[in-house]
Amino acid sequence: MTAHSDPARRTPLHDRHVAAGAKLVEFVGFLMPMLYAGIVAEHLRVRATAGLFDVSHMGEFLVHGPGALEALERVTTNRAAALADGRVQYSALCYEHGGFVDDLLVYRLGDRYMLVVNAANKDKDLEWVRAHAGTGATIEDVSDDTGLVAVQGPASEAVLAAVARGDVAGIPYYASATMEVAGKRALVSRTGYTGEDGFEIFTRPDDAGAVWDALLEAGRPHSVEPVGLGARDTLRLELGYALYGNDIDETRTPVEANLMWITKLDKGDFVGRDAIARRLEEGPRERLVGFELLERGVPRPGQRLVSGGRGIGVVTSGSFSPSLEKGIGLGYAPPGTSGAIEVEIRDRLVSARIVSLPFYRRGSIRRSQAARERHSVAPKR
Repeated sequence: MTAHSDPARRTPLHDRHVAAGAKLVEFVGFLMPMLYAGIVAEHLRVRATAGLFDVSHMGEFLVHGPGALEALERVTTNRAAALADGRVQYSALCYEHGGFVDDLLVYRLGDRYMLVVNAANKDKDLEWVRAHAGTGATIEDVSDDTGLVAVQGPASEAVLAAVARGDVAGIPYYASATMEVAGKRALVSRTGYTGEDGFEIFTRPDDAGAVWDALLEAGRPHSVEPVGLGARDTLRLELGYALYGNDIDETRTPVEANLMWITKLDKGDFVGRDAIARRLEEGPRERLVGFELLERGVPRPGQRLVSGGRGIGVVTSGSFSPSLEKGIGLGYAPPGTSGAIEVEIRDRLVSARIVSLPFYRRGSIRRSQAARERHSVAPKR
């Protein structure tokens, strides 16, 4: 990210960010809010009640036509054919050598599919998907025709239900439904990047402001506030979610990144399959691990992971965890690395230890899932 400088693109919610006093930064060509009240306060607001995010900078592609499913099976690592109508799937695009082009969400919308990709990779992804989709599928970039607002946190269902005309509570995790939000037609999905129950609301750009305003107003009883990119990053890190450009990129395959659960080697051929299968059989030279500091300090990307006095790897994501009140991070280390390590922070070795992910386990998405599962099996009266 760089300091605020023109020219940069503005999302449909730019004026609202300015009015709210956001600190704006240039991020992947957009002026985006880094923070409003402060990263820690915004982070804790999402964990406690709910926060509102502008994620209109993300990229969206529609894939349709008689060869749409075949194209998705060819270009993505997960099993697109397993997607039921209305469901959402986490997946990846990989190069022939197995490295990541990007990670993404795939939505099935009847006989069409929507891909939601990282903003930084949108143009690269579009070119790559079109080059490998084959015949019979049309790939349409609808990013500029889409506004995207996310409400995340344990109160998100109540906040959204107050302004939506539709069955918000009936949307399962990783599923979507079309309904009116603030009187505007929207695609609403129960997805997010925070570990909390939450929703992402796709609208026309001209409608995004009305949706944002209505959610803020409905969220007043829950003290809902806007949240910037800074807290979005610490929230995702506490869950151990990979960030493209930090934790995954073209140099690593799903084997190193522990993302074989979205890589279905048995579904048939897809781009990168053979290379990933070879890497899995040979065994990776490094694995993505989570660690926490045992002393004061804030880990940052690029710092060395040290064991026995020698460097064993590098930090790819690191920050202070507002929920856990300690430094946490992700990094690559040799397979089997466990127990005590050190992180080199400003020429000082800080004690740390490898821990299992996620770092934060009290997110409301787990509670809401459990509640819905209990409801679904309860005897009808």
